[in-house]
Amino acid sequence: MKSVCSEPNLKALRVAVFEFSSWAHLGIEITGSSVGDAPMLPDLPSQIPTDVDIASVTADGAYDTRKCHDAVADRGAHAVIPPRKNARPGKPSTAGAIARNEALRASKYLGRAIWRKWSGYHRRSRAETKMHCVKLLGQSLMARDFDRQVAELQVRAAVLNGYTALGIPVTEPVG
Repeated sequence: MKSVCSEPNLKALRVAVFEFSSWAHLGIEITGSSVGDAPMLPDLPSQIPTDVDIASVTADGAYDTRKCHDAVADRGAHAVIPPRKNARPGKPSTAGAIARNEALRASKYLGRAIWRKWSGYHRRSRAETKMHCVKLLGQSLMARDFDRQVAELQVRAAVLNGYTALGIPVTEPVG
C-alpha cells in the first residue's frame, strides 16, 4: 500500500496492489488529506470480488492497527505489516489480533531486518512501482471538482490494470 498527498489539491491517493496467481489488480481510494492511511485499508479489499482469494496484503507500519489486521483476516489473507517499534501483544480475541501477535512475536525473535526478508515485506515495492506508473500518466489532475478527480484517478487505475493484464506472461509446463 502506498499513500501520496498532492499539495495544491490536498487530496490523498492510496494505492493497493493485489497479487494473484495469474494477474494483479490496482486498487485505489481517494480522500481528503485529513483522513489517515489506516482507516482506508478496510475499504480497499472490497474492490476485489469476494469469490477471489487474496493471498496477502503488504503494508507499512502505519497500518499496524487492529481494524487493518481484522479486515485482512476477514478476507482470508495473510497480513505482512511490520509491527511498530513500541508494539505490544493485544488480546487474541479475533483472527486478525492473533495474526498480529504472531507477527510481533516473530519480529522480536528474528529481529526487524530478518523478519522483513522472511515475511516477504520487500514485495511492498510493487505498490511503490504502481504509484510511479500512476504519476507517469500525469503529475496533476485536470478536473477541479472532487468527484471528477476521483473519476479521473479511477480511469488511470483502469488503464494501468489493462496494461498489467496485457503484460503478464502465461507460463505452461513443458514435458
